[in-house]
Amino acid sequence: MSDESGRSHGRLKISASRRPSALMQETPVLHDAWEARIVTLFPEVFPGVLGASLTGRALKDGLWRCEAIDLRAFGEGRHRNVDDTPAGGGAGMVLRADIVERAIAHAQRGVTFERAEWPLVYLSPRGRPFEQATARRWSRARGVTLLCGRFEGVDQRVLDEYAIEEVSLGDFVLTGGEIAAQAMLDATVRLLPNVVGNATSLDDESFSDGLLEAPHYTRPASWKGRDIPDVLTSGDHGRVAAWRREQAEALTQARRPDLWAAYQAKKGSSQT
Repeated sequence: MSDESGRSHGRLKISASRRPSALMQETPVLHDAWEARIVTLFPEVFPGVLGASLTGRALKDGLWRCEAIDLRAFGEGRHRNVDDTPAGGGAGMVLRADIVERAIAHAQRGVTFERAEWPLVYLSPRGRPFEQATARRWSRARGVTLLCGRFEGVDQRVLDEYAIEEVSLGDFVLTGGEIAAQAMLDATVRLLPNVVGNATSLDDESFSDGLLEAPHYTRPASWKGRDIPDVLTSGDHGRVAAWRREQAEALTQARRPDLWAAYQAKKGSSQT
């Protein structure tokens, strides 16, 4: 995402409040700031780790906004039930379509954009893998709404009704979508304008060009009999760049044959 999107990052977003201004502790939000809206049974876990380091500073500076929406608030009955037994029998419980629909309707308030401008996502182990390209796509949108599953999952009908995109953090199962949501948002928010101080560093990261990163070194020059490779202290920037490319290619070939095959295919097509 670049600043060519035409967004303004210089005006604060102001909203009314019944509380005296002296008691307000809310973080100022810049006008048209990128937003993450998370539907979850555990809103108290947000922003979590996103409130620290670069993403936390960006949140404090109002470069992005994080809103956790309590799914339980849309439940029914005295205990605000949100789930029921699976049709056809089986273990566990399933989040009800009507309950989830109410939460989604609330989360999507004011969102009139195409899905490319505001993705609606269910965090699911059966979804398409989350990749750097996914983070890049979300960062170029105006915001994203994430639905965190629990129990056995969500009634398929609400996923079909809203054509909700399913995305997976990896080939494993978590107890819920909250950890996955924080990981995906961390990867996305750091790509927003002005979040990372040296934006050019994003170009040399793993997956930025289809390769894993080359090894990094710093002082001391010698540690436990291990020395920094001579090429990195040569002062020859051309040799350094070539060495890093060779290392990145070797690591990718050894550790990620899938990435290596895709890289080779892309490299071959660009040379034809």
